[in-house]
Amino acid sequence: MVHDRGASPQVHKNRRDWHNLRNMLPFLWEFRSRAAFALLCLILSKVANVGVPLLLKQIVDALENKPEQVLVLPFGLLIAYGALKLSSSLFNELRDIVFAKVRYRAMRRLSTRVLEHLHRLSLRFHLERQTGGISRDLERGTRSVAQILNYMAFSILPILVEFMLVGGILVTQYDLVFTLITFGTVLVYALVTFAITEWRMDFRHHMNQLDSEANSRAMDSLINYETVKYFGNEKLEVDRFDRKLGEWEHWAVKSQTSMSLLNFAQGAVIAVGVTFIMIFAARGVTRGEMSIGDLVLVNAFLLQLFIPLGFLGIVYRQIKYALADMDLIFKLLEREPEIQDALNAQPLIVTEGSIVFRQVEFSYQPERPILRGVDFQVPGGHKVAIVGHSGAGKSTIARLLYRFYDVTGGSIRIDGQDIRQVTQDSLRAAIGIVPQDTVLFNDTIYYNIAYGRADASRKEVEAVARQAHILEFIESLPDGWETRVGERGLKLSGGEKQRVAIARAILKRPRILVFDEATSSLDSRTEQAIQETLAQVAQHHTTLVIAHRLSTVVDADEILVMDKGCIVERGTHGELLALGGNYAEMWELQQKKRAENDLARNKQELR
Repeated sequence: MVHDRGASPQVHKNRRDWHNLRNMLPFLWEFRSRAAFALLCLILSKVANVGVPLLLKQIVDALENKPEQVLVLPFGLLIAYGALKLSSSLFNELRDIVFAKVRYRAMRRLSTRVLEHLHRLSLRFHLERQTGGISRDLERGTRSVAQILNYMAFSILPILVEFMLVGGILVTQYDLVFTLITFGTVLVYALVTFAITEWRMDFRHHMNQLDSEANSRAMDSLINYETVKYFGNEKLEVDRFDRKLGEWEHWAVKSQTSMSLLNFAQGAVIAVGVTFIMIFAARGVTRGEMSIGDLVLVNAFLLQLFIPLGFLGIVYRQIKYALADMDLIFKLLEREPEIQDALNAQPLIVTEGSIVFRQVEFSYQPERPILRGVDFQVPGGHKVAIVGHSGAGKSTIARLLYRFYDVTGGSIRIDGQDIRQVTQDSLRAAIGIVPQDTVLFNDTIYYNIAYGRADASRKEVEAVARQAHILEFIESLPDGWETRVGERGLKLSGGEKQRVAIARAILKRPRILVFDEATSSLDSRTEQAIQETLAQVAQHHTTLVIAHRLSTVVDADEILVMDKGCIVERGTHGELLALGGNYAEMWELQQKKRAENDLARNKQELR
């Protein structure tokens, strides 16, 4: 069922076509000399092209008026005719060769700038975006720049140059009526084209919007492939995709039907114009005011003008579509990152690596506070753990420390420096993290570990893999280090992914380490081995551990217990057990659960 067919999508509202075209100029400036030479080749090509009908007129008149010179004069004109044809083709191809570098470099520069800008945008944007939709928008938007350059260089400018040359010849050498009919036909043609195309644009915008939405749904279902399989909802996902394509089909049919109407209207205008021109030309010949060569010349000019003019309607439509697509890109580029460096931000200078959260308040939405007056300190070289039930705000602390978001109240300082006053690059360079949800690149295991420090040697990569207890696993694989991990690391188990993440964090050699549920996907035996490794790695680092398993933080210098965004208890493991509060209750529950698991495992082994 198709809904809301009469609604107009907002994507095309308030577009600034001229503003966007001006924004495109910097991408051409690098090769301005090439662009100028391509323009010169274009002009020379059109001069040669317009010269062809002039020579054709002279050939016809020579054959008509001086048949005795047929073996002399026309021969020279025919050679010149062929030379002009060849020159026109030569300059056209030269224009294409010279302009190719301009076009593709502009696409490259814009694509690079968009990707760079996407990486600058804040975490909130990336959490809210739809991957499939934005990838389709980016693809269309980047391609639109090449399309506009193509249309300008190979369609619009050639037609304008040729129209001016032909118009000049008609005005100076023939009756005014030919000029009026030619210019009048072009004007009516343009008005009809613009009017119908503007009416059709709404159909195209609906198609683009629905195309992006359908692609988003398809990508979302593929990214969540396992979830779809768990619940047997393949048909549901295909049906949702097909319903959206059904809406797209409705607008696509309307777009195609209206295009046929436009093509007929354009053909009718050209047919009327050509008919009037030929009537007046034939009358001039019968009255002796024009020669047969003049009639041939006028007819050739009409063909040269109206044949490409027929494509101008298509070009205009495509430019409008390309401008709509390009508008999405430039609006994205104009979107300011939520988190920006301060005006005079300085690099973070890390000495001891101490961290201070001072009365920190934070909320993702104003009506839903996450942290309420969080106040604690991690002295340099110490290990502080944060524990609590899900939703207590533990992982938000790691995001704030990385400055993915800014606090709404209070401050966060590293070695006395407010992290809002230092550069983001230097802040993040000083912190290494093993996240709760480890996502890997669809590349080799070696690439994913070496990502921690791009200039690391292979020996260093192998050393950190050994520290993270994953080297033996890697060497047992058929492809070893060159094993590809799949989309988001899906070919590895949860524990294997986390060990890759631990190795990657160690390789970075940061002064501050953050472990966000770093051992949550590991079995007890591997967890114990990893814990020993983490303890060794953390000896000379400031370490912040966010944990659910309390057994992983018993050696912390201080443990903070969070509940509903507040720190409700703090102290060492022994002190908190003696307190008999939330921590002691969590510890008792987890120990009981662990004992049950051990008992079940022992029974399984006995069988």
